Amino acid sequence: MGSPLASWPWASLGSYKYLLYGPLAAKVAHAWRETGSPPLGSWCLHLLLLLALRSLTFQLWFSYGNMLFFTRRRRVVKDGVDFRQIDAEWDWDNMVILQTLIAALVADSPAFPGVAELRAWDPRGWALALLLHVTVSEPAFYWAHRALHRGPLFSRYHAEHHSSPVTQPLTAGFGTPLEALILTAAMGAPLAGAFAAGAGSVSLVYGHVLLFDYLRCMGYSNVEVVSHKAFAAVPALRYLLYTPTYLSLHHREKDSNFCLFMPLFDALGGTINAKSWELQKEVDQGMNDRVPDFVFLAHVVDVVSSMHVPFAFRSCSSLPFATRLVLLPLWPVAFAFMLLQWFCSKTFTVSFYFLRGRLHQTWSVPRYGFQYFIPSAKKGINRQIELAILRADKMGVKVISLAALNKNEALNGGGTLFVSKHPNLRVRVVHGNTLTAAVILNEIPSNVKEVFLTGATSKLGRAIALYLCRKKIRVLMLTLSTERFLKIQREAPAESQQYLVQVTKYQAAQSCKTWIVGKWLSPREQRWAPPGTHFHQFVVPPIIGFRRDCTYGKLAAMRLPKDVEGLGSCEYTMERGVVHACHAGGVVHCLEGWGHHEVGAIDVDRIDVVWKAALRHGLTPA
Repeated sequence: MGSPLASWPWASLGSYKYLLYGPLAAKVAHAWRETGSPPLGSWCLHLLLLLALRSLTFQLWFSYGNMLFFTRRRRVVKDGVDFRQIDAEWDWDNMVILQTLIAALVADSPAFPGVAELRAWDPRGWALALLLHVTVSEPAFYWAHRALHRGPLFSRYHAEHHSSPVTQPLTAGFGTPLEALILTAAMGAPLAGAFAAGAGSVSLVYGHVLLFDYLRCMGYSNVEVVSHKAFAAVPALRYLLYTPTYLSLHHREKDSNFCLFMPLFDALGGTINAKSWELQKEVDQGMNDRVPDFVFLAHVVDVVSSMHVPFAFRSCSSLPFATRLVLLPLWPVAFAFMLLQWFCSKTFTVSFYFLRGRLHQTWSVPRYGFQYFIPSAKKGINRQIELAILRADKMGVKVISLAALNKNEALNGGGTLFVSKHPNLRVRVVHGNTLTAAVILNEIPSNVKEVFLTGATSKLGRAIALYLCRKKIRVLMLTLSTERFLKIQREAPAESQQYLVQVTKYQAAQSCKTWIVGKWLSPREQRWAPPGTHFHQFVVPPIIGFRRDCTYGKLAAMRLPKDVEGLGSCEYTMERGVVHACHAGGVVHCLEGWGHHEVGAIDVDRIDVVWKAALRHGLTPA
């Protein structure tokens, strides 16, 4: 049996824990139905409204803290939040549930005044609450917090909270029931005193609770938002308000900076970390910013998937992308952001992770998939990509890998446009398709003697065909262009050319059970495949599996090495820790330190070289 108040009683309920709000919602619904209007005199309604506002406060602070294009330079701890921490903090809102239920019990008490009996505003209550916060909540929390860091109390009740290596606003709610009760008492004492004195008001409840959450989220944001100049101008201010740097030092070192919001009590208790102010100044000035070694230059797929970014909802971005009905009401907001990016935005940082001491970042061109097929948008998109490459070059980035449509042949020749225009680039521009081809080719069983290839004259299709024919595998290349087919065939060694066969109809593959798909297939076209066929794919978006008697492969991808650090978001539909092969290709280029660009046509001779290098560095097929 575990220690009392060390685990949550509803831990086994999963998402069903939100049914605990059911009685509150039922009371509001009943009163609304009885009166025909919102029951503004019901505390239940106000508690639900407060719940929504509190959740919004945590969400907005979380989003701000993870908008790396705003906050990257002022991050206190440079490490990323990994999947382990995300899973551990998944139920961070248990504290909010507990506090809401406690508030409902208090409000239901006959001794507690009804909403109708209260003023909307009473300055006496605000003044008294401030006084009680300084004289009761702050010192009580300080000593309780210090106690939690001693002996068995720490291991039983507080170690889990400190197990999160990087603080986030959601970390503020992560902990045991005992910690939540201590915070509830610290938050509730000023309100209880003000109401007991007859000076309570509706605005005091909302204002005090939301300000409490705001300051907690600010401290845990891992982004320095307090200017060191303010402390220099008014030195006393540093004892009245803590900073994210101040709290981060406590979270990492655990032996100092125990206060709730006011470092004054650490000063009185002799527990201020001597590095607090100097480190805060360094972080505020962006002195700890670091240049990435590798950049993966992506783009937005569509409006719905744009809500999958790490700074939107962590519960979404930490899982493979899927359309979630709960997010559909936010579609207009996402659409508005798309328009904003279209007219006044530039490439921005989305996420990052570390691999063997190297910083890897994902940047995004502020363009959506459909825009790449608008002829008039081509010039603007290339300009965005070019500026990103030049920015990376100026910063000292070693490798920049182009994702998906950013390397489209019709757009920029697979990156050739930029390398030709800027021959003195120090950053290596990589399309990563060599590894993409290697992944697809190594999926094909060794006993296969014939394959059917669609998208046969594309960049990837050409490389796959030339590689397979060298292995004496017959390739049925679907193309209506004899000129393109012959051009590819002539590239093959003379003794291998016979293995490349042009076909113009899907019927030609009726007896071939290995299809390599580089072009979208309709259900009618898939019908020509014999039962037992496996569809290997390099078409974006992937084809839909209509045939139950066939199997369908996923897009080429690789799992990052096990020693990757700070990875906490999924790359579109990929599983955790898995990235698209073109991303992995750039990673290998960076780890190997290759000095050449990888743009334009795929060098077939390098397919095996890149594949072996990927395996050597610990990347594995996904």
